[in-house]
Amino acid sequence: MEEASLRRVFPLLLDDIEYLDARGLAWETLFEEPSRWILVRNFPIPEGYNVSYADIAILLPDSYPTTQIDMAYVFPALSLTSGAAINNVDAIQALDNRSFQRWSRHRTQSNPWRPGLDNLGTHIELIEECFLRETTKNGNTN
Repeated sequence: MEEASLRRVFPLLLDDIEYLDARGLAWETLFEEPSRWILVRNFPIPEGYNVSYADIAILLPDSYPTTQIDMAYVFPALSLTSGAAINNVDAIQALDNRSFQRWSRHRTQSNPWRPGLDNLGTHIELIEECFLRETTKNGNTN
């Protein structure tokens, strides 16, 4: 997708822009009342899933970066090629005229949000870790 065709409805923090651009990710910012969303296009999905690339949506809280980013939303919906079930992905989020699969994944007390250290980049890395974890859980390896 060409840079000129990417929607930038609201500005991101410089650290977030630098992270996304350094990774070569095509990203957009969307505002769907009342929420601000970041949409990462053609995000690489690890082996073991039904697709190699998907769009990832991230809900940006109004008080970000003080408040943590939570969860991820994926289009098209992911499934494991092994046929194993993925827990906590049943909810659907309507966004950008599509139905995104909600990945209900949260930080824990041992991995809390650290204002001033955590940002969009650390959240995306957490999403990647969640995707990888599902491919190796319960012996689901290719």
